[in-house]
Parts: sequence; C-alpha cells; structure tokens
Amino acid sequence: MFLLTRREKNTIIVQNRTTEGGRTMYFWDEHKGITRYYEILTSSVCEKYQLRQMEYDILMFLYNNPQRNTAADIVRYRKSTKSHVSTSLKVLEKKGLIERRIDKDNRKRVEIYLLDSADDIIKDGIRVQKQFANDMLYGLTDDEIALCKQIFKKICNNAEECIKAANNKVPAEK
Repeated sequence: MFLLTRREKNTIIVQNRTTEGGRTMYFWDEHKGITRYYEILTSSVCEKYQLRQMEYDILMFLYNNPQRNTAADIVRYRKSTKSHVSTSLKVLEKKGLIERRIDKDNRKRVEIYLLDSADDIIKDGIRVQKQFANDMLYGLTDDEIALCKQIFKKICNNAEECIKAANNKVPAEK
C-alpha cells in the first residue's frame, strides 16, 4: 500500500508500504468485489425499470443529496464524466423521471429535480441500498463500523489530494 507521507510544493511524496502478504494493491483489488456486489443488487432495479446503471445512480444520488442537484454536482461528487452524465440526464428527462429548472436567482444554474414518477424506483433503490449496507456491515460492531468510516474517509481524502496534485502537474518540457 502507498502511504502519503508529506507534501512539498504541490508534490506528494509517497512511500511504498506493503500489507499482509506483501501485496501493495490490496485495497484496490479487494474493493472491486464490493462494487460488483452493489451492481448485482442494483441490476434488479435497473432491469425492472429499464435503466442503465448510470441513470439509476443519478436518480439515487439526487434522492440522497437533494442539495447537490446540478449536473456539475453529479460530475464532481460521483466522479463521472460530463458526457455520461449529460447523456443520462437527457434519457431520464425523456422518461419523465427528472425535471430541469433554471434557478430564478442565477439564470446560469440549472437545477435537477426528481419527479413523482421516480418514486417507485427510489423506493426500490432505498431497499437495495439498505440491503447492501446490511450485507457489507454484517458481523461488525458499532465501533468497527465507526472505525471503517474513519479510515475510509482518510483514504478518500488521500485520493482527493492525489487527484488535485495530478491535475496541477506542469507538463514536462520537450
């Protein structure tokens, strides 16, 4: 595993740190099983309502984060590409599941709202998300769950810092 050790002048210094068995990519390898199980669970909702995974994810994101209701918010927080979000929003709007409204205070801001026609999808999505959380946290104590959240938050913060540093790199001279 790589350990963020210090920052110097927009450069992140990492130290190679191995985990059990000497595997340096343990977390990366193992998280894919979690993601795959989530996709298996959500596939029943997607099939039932003829949605692509991205469309389902956007609906649930809007439900779970009503204050983050612009396309830019979805791109930023879901780490999705603008083109995929834009395409999915068009499909969801055409299906009558969302509505875009221009903010009356800022005409450049277009907000996205779930419509009542999305209620059944959201109910099924909540059920699936609860099942996923229960299955993933099965057998963990409240203290262990809290510790997992704390560690995962640190990992996510490290990822954000690395992304920022990578995006701020100056191109190499030719």
